[in-house]
Amino acid sequence: MASSTTGRVFVGASRFAPNAPAEHLGGFWRMDPGASTWTPLTKGLPDAPQVRTVVVHPDDPSVIFAGVHDGPYRSTDGGDTWERLGLDARLPVWALAFDPVDHRVWYCGIGPSRLYRSTDNGDTWADLSNAVLPERLDMGFPTRLISVVVDPTDPASIYAGVEVGGVMHSADRGETWTDCSFDLVRLAEERPELRSRLLSETELEGMLDTHALAVSPAAPGRPFLANRMGLFRSDDQGGHWADLNVGAHSPLTYCRHVMVSPHDPGTLFACFSDEAQGVAGSVYRSEDLGRSWTRYDSVTPTSTMMKVDVDPDDEDRVWCATRDGEVFTTADGGATWTEHHLPTGGRDVYALCAG
Repeated sequence: MASSTTGRVFVGASRFAPNAPAEHLGGFWRMDPGASTWTPLTKGLPDAPQVRTVVVHPDDPSVIFAGVHDGPYRSTDGGDTWERLGLDARLPVWALAFDPVDHRVWYCGIGPSRLYRSTDNGDTWADLSNAVLPERLDMGFPTRLISVVVDPTDPASIYAGVEVGGVMHSADRGETWTDCSFDLVRLAEERPELRSRLLSETELEGMLDTHALAVSPAAPGRPFLANRMGLFRSDDQGGHWADLNVGAHSPLTYCRHVMVSPHDPGTLFACFSDEAQGVAGSVYRSEDLGRSWTRYDSVTPTSTMMKVDVDPDDEDRVWCATRDGEVFTTADGGATWTEHHLPTGGRDVYALCAG
């Protein structure tokens, strides 16, 4: 990656102002290297885009993919201009992921829950219609395929997470799928502390409330799952799940995001908070694939920590963002931090990508 992108970050929000009318929803911004102010990204995007995910192309940092409320978009000039890609479904895109071997292949998760695959860098998309989980509960809103990750050692192995619905796995690039939620249900049934009910009629809800998935090249076939009840790992491609017991390391356990460091496959970062609409959040780091965790940030957020990302060109530069638009960065491996709050009213932050 060109060094000129070191320090660059993209952040997207689903609400631009509290209690705003529909035409004022959403927002998308970039901060350039060395800058301290946000550049709004608007050209080619719908008015007030509700951005749920953003990914920088692994081969070309000028190519950016974004998931917006009416489909996937692509920029070939670092975010200055955008074009909508050829996905017929004009529905919210919640997840984007690329094949680790063939970077022309992309996966796109939308809501209501559905998964698509492109083999031509996003120009056209095919519906992976078998990517479906059984409906175990009714939240009163449509589920969304919120996370998709490809095993970096095996491009045929894909994991997808549904909010709220659980996890599934494909061993054949998305053609067929296995439900990986049975053991999540078992854990909730056996352990009262892993039960949670907010909107449905079952206390299985918390364990099926998937937020993020990650797979490290240092642990192939062993996905990590972030959900409402904490952080979990499977050692058999989702057949069984083990609680990583983050409560032993953090007073906050609601886990919104987990990621593998691009610089060290044994290092993970995760976001822990008090709850979905919380008043506290934090970033933790594990240097032993999740066996132990230490607090990484030294900030005092006032809302749920939603996302963390590491600059792919600088392991000491890390960004994180809260639901209410607090964006923090460190350039010295967590020793000191700077806040760059989104423009007034930028809230419901789901998308953050460094590089």
